[in-house]
Amino acid sequence: MMARIIGIGHQDFIELIASGCFYVDKTEFIREWWENQDVVTLIARPRRFGKTLNMSMLERFFSVEYKGQGEIFEGLSIWKDKTFQELQGTYPVIALSFADIKEVTFPTAREKICQIIKMVFGRYRFLLDSDVLGEDEKEDFRKISADPGNSTITLSLKMLSLYLFRYYGKKVIILLDEYDTPMQEAYVNGYWDEMAAFIRSLFNSTFKTNPYLFRAVMTGITRISRESVFSDLNNLTVITTTSEIFEDSFGFTQQEVWNALEEYGLSGQKESVKAWYDGFVFGKKRDIYNPWSIINYLKMQKLSCYWANTSSNSLVGKLIREGSPAVKETMEELLKGRKLCTTIDEQIIFSQLEYSESAVWSLFLASGYLKADSYRFNEEFGIEEYELSLTNKEVRITFEKMIRDWFGKSVKEYNGFIKALLRGNTKEMNAYMNRIALSTFSYFDTGNRPSGSEPERFYHGFVLGLMVELADRYVITSNRESGFGRYDVMLKPRKKEDDAIILEFKVYDPDDEESLEDTVKAALKQIEDKNYKSVLMTEGISEDRIRKYGFGFEGKKVLIG
Repeated sequence: MMARIIGIGHQDFIELIASGCFYVDKTEFIREWWENQDVVTLIARPRRFGKTLNMSMLERFFSVEYKGQGEIFEGLSIWKDKTFQELQGTYPVIALSFADIKEVTFPTAREKICQIIKMVFGRYRFLLDSDVLGEDEKEDFRKISADPGNSTITLSLKMLSLYLFRYYGKKVIILLDEYDTPMQEAYVNGYWDEMAAFIRSLFNSTFKTNPYLFRAVMTGITRISRESVFSDLNNLTVITTTSEIFEDSFGFTQQEVWNALEEYGLSGQKESVKAWYDGFVFGKKRDIYNPWSIINYLKMQKLSCYWANTSSNSLVGKLIREGSPAVKETMEELLKGRKLCTTIDEQIIFSQLEYSESAVWSLFLASGYLKADSYRFNEEFGIEEYELSLTNKEVRITFEKMIRDWFGKSVKEYNGFIKALLRGNTKEMNAYMNRIALSTFSYFDTGNRPSGSEPERFYHGFVLGLMVELADRYVITSNRESGFGRYDVMLKPRKKEDDAIILEFKVYDPDDEESLEDTVKAALKQIEDKNYKSVLMTEGISEDRIRKYGFGFEGKKVLIG
């Protein structure tokens, strides 16, 4: 039997099935959702995990608009059940997506949401020709269709539910895809409060006080905290990555991947594919694969970072780049393949991301960048403790690329510094380092503190950069015990011909030092006084092959000696 054509980017269920392209049957999700009988279901899954396709599938299955078109489901799992055949095309469905809400200001984001709702109303203009709307209601309908930007917008979906209920005699199903995209953009671009208030009002009238709502499904990447946008929704069931329901409805199971590899003659690549794309854990179901990467791999038949290249990763990059030194240190550990033990709160509170490490790692887990290797409930303190690690090779390479990109504006200087460091040319190191600091310092320190007041953020980001660039040549550690104290960065050579390098960072303190030169001397003295070289010498590296550098920071000025 000939292998099916691989179609990339299909998000419309009928188009995908009708084209005969490669598809992994996920129609059992229809049964599981229907039989669960929850009024409002929020499903959080990483991006590119088939959320939009599954929402399209729900719409095509239940919407009265597609009544009598059930043949598209023939041959799929759900169609084997006569009960569900009779359900097909029997409900009015309102379907919309916030995927395109990626604006940099609140007014433009609000306007775009209004336009999306206007388009939804446009699909039901036939209601104006019916006798189910009074004259005042027809006027309201026309107003929303013409200019939805007025105050009635937050009530609009509730109003449409009423009109459809009257027309069809049945309560509506509402499907909202990527509900949290505008919230993430609001956080990144600084208009969180306005967006949260608007969305809270819209959701309250649509999902909470809507007597014409039968069922609803929302999908997104994160579970935003109840206080932010769901404060009034006590009828909400939330399905996160740790929930056991819908475990294999999103993403491919290992057996599904093995079957696909066999179909395309790639069974010999199982181990490589597993290392690159496996690692997602939903509920108790392990070995879930990223479907976007698998589909692209089947088409291209080469290993690459397909998932990583589908979006800007702007929020994730921002959280690491602007994060505290502790966040960057943890990132170092994760990149080395080590595990992170932390508490997790699956309700993402965006206001905490700037100062709470556990909030950052919670978002990374929800987004698919980290996987839960183990979990335990601490009964004494009533907290959930997780052991987390980077999900797979694709994710690790994604972070390495992200870190390289931090120095994008000064990549020439950064590469120059690396070469000068390896050659031991202090004069060139100084020239390059000052140019790097000038162009990237504020990039790493964009929190509430004035730029330059916390150079730790800069140099910990800088150290991550060293790790990525020199990992094949050096074993790089930072903030570790050695001798009688702690050093900042140590580069232990993998090859005998290379020198070992110790870097000590110190911020200029006018109370202790008269000049930046004194700061550098103090850093070098600390290397000697604390005997940092001892850990290297115990591994057989002679003292004449250990180079020591002191870095003095004063604002955006750097001196190396």
